[in-house]
Amino acid sequence: MTDIPKNAVVLLSGGLDSATTAAIALSQGFHVHALSIDYGQRHRFELESARRVADSLRIKNRKFVSIDLASLGGSALTADIEVPQGRSGDEMSAGIPVTYVPARNTVMLSLALGYAEVLGAADIFVGVNAVDYSGYPDCRPEFIAAFEQLANLATKAGVEGTSKFSIHAPLILMTKAEIIQQGTKLGVDYSLTHTCYSPNEAGIACGACDACQLRKQGFANAGLTDPIEYL
Repeated sequence: MTDIPKNAVVLLSGGLDSATTAAIALSQGFHVHALSIDYGQRHRFELESARRVADSLRIKNRKFVSIDLASLGGSALTADIEVPQGRSGDEMSAGIPVTYVPARNTVMLSLALGYAEVLGAADIFVGVNAVDYSGYPDCRPEFIAAFEQLANLATKAGVEGTSKFSIHAPLILMTKAEIIQQGTKLGVDYSLTHTCYSPNEAGIACGACDACQLRKQGFANAGLTDPIEYL
């Protein structure tokens, strides 16, 4: 008798980490429902990347949700605040950067939780990473554990015991190089992904923001060539 694949909601931004996370969920036998969120980010090219990545991974079930975190401001990714360029590794690891979007991952996981409950799915995948990261508080293991507890306290499914939600963060303790190596083994086409916080009008990555630098260093450490174009 063939097991029926379990549904899982995967937050798919179109970036390198979320693409790898989606591939991992698929490799584990989950029936993936990709959730991509337009939160008012300035680097909107990632939304088209999410579509391309979903096509490449043959994910048929996709949902795009729009919210307006830009109206709250407070971040270089949503407001008219300059994106830092050319920072050193020490600078990137010191404190919480201006590219932090207030409550973004909390909001996104909440939307994923709602979608999962509607689908009857107990598994949610998110591509947060706490090793090669820029000081974001909502990328830490403590946050993921706390949100998982919240998910099971704040939902009908959790209270009635029809589902026990699990928040999967398979990349959280991996280096960027390890993430890239894992995704490459799983057939992720990284040329389709978008990472840059400050691309030009054609969507070409700046190569100097924190996200670009971490990506480029990750490919170098993995011994692989980054397939995207940089300014």
